[in-house]
Amino acid sequence: MTEKGILAYFHSPAEAESILPKLKALRVIDVSVDKIGQFAGGGVSESINPLTGNFPGLSYLTLGAEGMDIDSSILAAANADASGLSAPRASDGSIEDYGGINGLDTLLTVVVDEQSYDQALRVIRDAGGQA
Repeated sequence: MTEKGILAYFHSPAEAESILPKLKALRVIDVSVDKIGQFAGGGVSESINPLTGNFPGLSYLTLGAEGMDIDSSILAAANADASGLSAPRASDGSIEDYGGINGLDTLLTVVVDEQSYDQALRVIRDAGGQA
């Protein structure tokens, strides 16, 4: 059997996860839901005192960006998102429309048998996903 992959974008992880039962009924081979962003890292998950803490830079403090070389870290810190002064934000703190993605910052990755490919695409599109 031949496998095909689908990359679909949603507005939230909950929206993408809501169709997992339907996709599993199609006997998908593999599926994952991931939040994507402009910078590597999982976001800020702890409070660090910049006066006393040991941290790699502003992009780590404000964006949770990790694993960057010094040049990338400087560029990330210069981004408006690092200061929060000019990036449009929703009430939950997420970016409303950064770079034209219209809030589609959740990636659903599906590996499905070729025979179920069209059905899986239909399920994704009916749920508001963009594939």
